Amino acid sequence: MLVESGKIVAVEADGLWVETIVKSTCGSCAAQKGCGQSLMARFAGHTTFIWVSLGGRDAAHYQIGDSIELGVPEQVVANGSMLVYFVPLLGLLTATVGVHHLGAGEGLTTLAGLAGLIAGGALVRWRAYVTRHDSRLQPVLLDDQQPVKFA
Repeated sequence: MLVESGKIVAVEADGLWVETIVKSTCGSCAAQKGCGQSLMARFAGHTTFIWVSLGGRDAAHYQIGDSIELGVPEQVVANGSMLVYFVPLLGLLTATVGVHHLGAGEGLTTLAGLAGLIAGGALVRWRAYVTRHDSRLQPVLLDDQQPVKFA
């Protein structure tokens, strides 16, 4: 389970809005200093707002400004990364090779590759839309006790 800490920015009856700075996988990534994600997070302070279900916990125990820990299963991150990168690339290659084998010229082959890339991206977007409420893919609240307040 990948663990990310965050700060509560809003409390609702059935969930929390949490502000996070994306950095959980930076230490284990092979790219290390060559990655733009960690660089942007460090310098721009890139934050993400995530809605997290309370999972039956009482919302009264949480207040704005509290620090909490979130968890996402590693398999969800791995599968999501594979989907986001592989499907558009597969669309690009399939369209390019398919049109090239039909005898199309370089310009049409390039356009077909671009169309395949866009179609793959659209397929990823559709899949994200369809699975947006799947509880297995959502972050979970790891703190089972009263969160620690920011000073």
